[in-house]
Amino acid sequence: MLFTEAESTLARAVGQLGAGNPFLPERLEAERAALGEAFDPAGTLWHSPDEPVPAPNVVRIAARATALADAARVRLAAGARPRAGEIALYEDLVLYALYERHQGALFAWFRARPAPAGRVPLFPRVRRHLAHYLDVRGCASPLRHQAAHVFAGYYQVRRAFHHIHANILGESAPARRLRAAVWQSIFTRDGRRYRRALYARMGDVATLVTGPSGTGKELVARAIGLARYIPFDADRGAFAEPAGGAFFPLNLSALSPTLIESELFGHRRGAFTGALEDRQGWFEVCPALGTVFLDEIGEVDAAIQVKLLRVLQTRTFQRLGDTTDRQFSGKLIAATNRDLRQALGAGRFREDFYYRLCADLLVTPSLAERLRDTPGELRTLLRAIARRVAGDEEADDIAAEAEAWIAEHLGPDYAWPGNVRELEQCVRNLVIRGTYKPQRPVPVGARAQFLDAVATGTLSVDALIRHYCTWVYALTGSYSETARRLGLDPRTARDRVDPAWLAALQGADGKPEGEVSWPTRRVPAAPRRATG
Repeated sequence: MLFTEAESTLARAVGQLGAGNPFLPERLEAERAALGEAFDPAGTLWHSPDEPVPAPNVVRIAARATALADAARVRLAAGARPRAGEIALYEDLVLYALYERHQGALFAWFRARPAPAGRVPLFPRVRRHLAHYLDVRGCASPLRHQAAHVFAGYYQVRRAFHHIHANILGESAPARRLRAAVWQSIFTRDGRRYRRALYARMGDVATLVTGPSGTGKELVARAIGLARYIPFDADRGAFAEPAGGAFFPLNLSALSPTLIESELFGHRRGAFTGALEDRQGWFEVCPALGTVFLDEIGEVDAAIQVKLLRVLQTRTFQRLGDTTDRQFSGKLIAATNRDLRQALGAGRFREDFYYRLCADLLVTPSLAERLRDTPGELRTLLRAIARRVAGDEEADDIAAEAEAWIAEHLGPDYAWPGNVRELEQCVRNLVIRGTYKPQRPVPVGARAQFLDAVATGTLSVDALIRHYCTWVYALTGSYSETARRLGLDPRTARDRVDPAWLAALQGADGKPEGEVSWPTRRVPAAPRRATG
């Protein structure tokens, strides 16, 4: 027997922490099981390891895992006979303890500038410590001979934490769920199976990111693409590729079909007007451990969908004007703000292409969802945006000014139809001009019908007031701003916004604009003048 019952409980909890999703609530349950009464309820589940002060629960668990791994090693060396499954528990303890021991130095090396390359001085130490625990009598762990793979796994986990926290900000439930979904896109739901086999196959799985415009779909793609597994060569003492840089984004809606094909597949000289020389496309340039990101995939025409389908099915493509098959070895991530299922029904998107894309599907939440759950997340996002706009020195002041302005002029119920992208433009407007005027376009047909009803005098006074309040709210997205513009109490403005007419103005009811109906009152005919 290698462990007591209490020690087995700790080892199983540590194994769950090492193999599970750190952004799901199950992590909190595993921490509690590992620490018992020593669990700190004030500790946060969603901590970032980039922070200078580590989470107290993590520090305590690492110490307990190390102590138990040391004790188990002594027992093995003394001739203890493990029961079924105990060597697997011992592996989990060792892997967790060594990761926590070395992840700080690994991250410091990763953050070195320029991008880290060449020999990694930390590897011999990790290999020596792994051998210390696993090259012992009674331990038949296959990990004894996989030091390079273990080290590559540590490197990937540490980079994944960094990129996920750097690209997905906020502590709201929608932000936490998104981080958990991104983690699964990188490591799947089963960390042990990933370590055994799937680490080398995730590049074959396309990822589709959907969600409203301006919600950070490219940031999600970067977090996934830049956290891919990079093999480590123990003989050279170096990784197969440097981390970072192998991410190739392309916005498909900004290019013509010919340019899309040229950018992705490349072309031969003379393939079309302006093709003056042979050119490699991104599918050809992208290395095996790189990622091609296709934004607005819902905008591409059927002919390009067919060619992309071939890339996903056979991993091959041809340059424009060429007949030679070439290989794409990287990962493909696509994104769209369109409802592709609706496009399937309308025949605008190929069904076979869709089902090749949606094996791994993520949905980014709107800014309104995030702020409804955690209003304080606005402050976090404003600080991050202010740092990008003006640097660290002015960031806090700009964020505070923006937060106060938004509270006074837009209010907490503003819908942020442009999501985080609109929030960033709001901050830039406030920095430059001290004000921000949100504009929401009203469908032309609805606008024309409303103005016609006003011009012909066919609206009752009550209908006119409700129409106009709804009109202003459709433009601003904020009851507070609507009330300010119209000189009303915010509650009065809210009461006078008609949901059905708002849907018509925003085109949300799915009707063609010509079908929008505006309730009117019947205007009696003018009395006929008597003639004599």
